[in-house]
Amino acid sequence: MTLVSPSLLAADFLHLDRDIQMINRSEADWLHLDVMDGSFVPNISFGFPVLEAVAGACRKPLDVHYMIERPERYIQQTARLGAMMMNVHQEATLHLHRTVQEIHDAGMKAGVTLNPSTPVSVLEDIIGDVDMVLLMSVNPGFGGQAFIENTIGKVKRLRQMIDQTGSKALIEVDGGVQAETAPRLVAAGVDVLVSGSYVFKAQDPEQIIRELRAL
Repeated sequence: MTLVSPSLLAADFLHLDRDIQMINRSEADWLHLDVMDGSFVPNISFGFPVLEAVAGACRKPLDVHYMIERPERYIQQTARLGAMMMNVHQEATLHLHRTVQEIHDAGMKAGVTLNPSTPVSVLEDIIGDVDMVLLMSVNPGFGGQAFIENTIGKVKRLRQMIDQTGSKALIEVDGGVQAETAPRLVAAGVDVLVSGSYVFKAQDPEQIIRELRAL
């Protein structure tokens, strides 16, 4: 069974409560929350007022993905939301090992995210300490982008690293996840699929989530 974490970035923000209730009813495992600062990535999404409102309404574990500079500043605030997973970019965190430790100390699972151009080899010395690695299969900042084909090989290299080191880290992929790419990602070794537009823009989002989980 594949875990599915629909991305709230693709939801209808005029009817956010309706879309969160759909997630609650669905078989989605987590809810993926993309926080963008307009500096680390060329877009601004939403901040803590929205995160707090979502946390109060959503019954699924929160998978919070910070596309921001110095995300370690917000560890305690994220923990107070009740977040299950805090994802930080390797490229945005100067002292990654310390940040992972602080996330764990705050009671959350620690995820590390890699941009498309960042090789998985940068994680060799920390792979045993993280709970998940999120591979971006599009350039972070905007939803609806085309899938970067190199991601398939990157997943395979990361899966090999995890297996060889005995790490328990899950592999998550975000960007361009849909009917054609999702089965190939799972075959390559992905554990968690993040999908935004493919889920929220679908005629029957709950059915799409069921199909992704069945891969």
